[in-house]
Amino acid sequence: MTLQAELRHVIYALSDALDLVGVDDVGHGKRVGIMAHACGSTFGLAGADLAFLFDLGILHDIGVSSTQVHRHLVTEFAWQGASPHCDLGADRLREFPPLAAMAEAVRHHHTSWEQLVAAGKDPDLIWRANLIHLVDRVDALRIMHGDHGSVLTHVDTIRGEIRSRAGTQFAPELVALFLETSKAEAFWLRLEPWSIQPFVQDMLREGPRYAATLENLRQLAEIFSRIVDAKSPFTAEHSLGVAGLAQLLARKLGLDDSSCAKLEIAGLLHDVGKLRIPDDILDKPSSLDDRERRVIHAHSFETYRILQHIPGFEEITTWAACHHEEPGGGGYPFHLDASTLPVEARLLRVADIFQAMVQDRPYRKGLGLQQALAFLDDLVLQGRLEPQLVALAAACGQEAMAAARGGV
Repeated sequence: MTLQAELRHVIYALSDALDLVGVDDVGHGKRVGIMAHACGSTFGLAGADLAFLFDLGILHDIGVSSTQVHRHLVTEFAWQGASPHCDLGADRLREFPPLAAMAEAVRHHHTSWEQLVAAGKDPDLIWRANLIHLVDRVDALRIMHGDHGSVLTHVDTIRGEIRSRAGTQFAPELVALFLETSKAEAFWLRLEPWSIQPFVQDMLREGPRYAATLENLRQLAEIFSRIVDAKSPFTAEHSLGVAGLAQLLARKLGLDDSSCAKLEIAGLLHDVGKLRIPDDILDKPSSLDDRERRVIHAHSFETYRILQHIPGFEEITTWAACHHEEPGGGGYPFHLDASTLPVEARLLRVADIFQAMVQDRPYRKGLGLQQALAFLDDLVLQGRLEPQLVALAAACGQEAMAAARGGV
């Protein structure tokens, strides 16, 4: 059976992963999208043009993986280190044709209006990029002032700070548009957590439809895998290697082309929930304490939560979310007996462990083939891996090493 999914469902679900980078304050991208949509509506836009603004808002921080970078972005009004994530986000979007039209607006979503005008940028680009910059800074101000009971207690202060930057950081006409739109309490109350998801569901119902090809889905999964893998030097290229190895093992086992293709996507997305793990835990080179280990253990459930809302991804969701389940139910997050799970999920577990062992890390050299296989054999003796799947990896050892280290 071929994989069928609607591209907007996939994009919106994976935007949840971007929002997880805030750890304790999630939803930044969606709030930016909601505010951009509201301003566009006041301006007189409709249909696909409004949907574009919302999508641009939810994806504007697609270059951010680090909780530390996110913290700077939402606690400093004009952080000097903002440019790299703008350029990285633009480059990622430019690689994906369905979203390539957003690339330059993302590149300039921290560029002041004065600079854009001086550089002679296209007026449509200036309008979109500067609008996202403006509402992005509105959300940063909302976070900086804190929500003590209701965002409405800070509205006058936030509006005043935006007004004071008209003609310099923000286009005067966009400031006027924002001030007109944000007069309504509903503008601010739609930013509350309980209001966001219904708004997203409305956008899914009303926005344009895009039937995703299998290649679209693989490309998008790879973009998000690179976001996850960029979060830490310890995990660089991990998801790409896991996907490549899992697909290799699936082909060696004789699974059909559809299963192999879906397993590759599951491998690319299996760690997307790690975006909510604070940098200091993921980057810790020494042993984790009990609290840190429990934080790590949450990531596969976050992966499940993100992927479960994508129609057509039911198998991918199970395979990706269950890559830490063990025979006998000793794994996480569901404590399922892994031997009862589909073989694709079990292959993904072997690929995940093997790749982590052979990958070079900043604090150690990756294991050689025989050392990695010995490690897997030890897990078999502990009852934590299935011997027949480890034997499969051993039977194609050199190919497995190349897939794990070379990515897809």
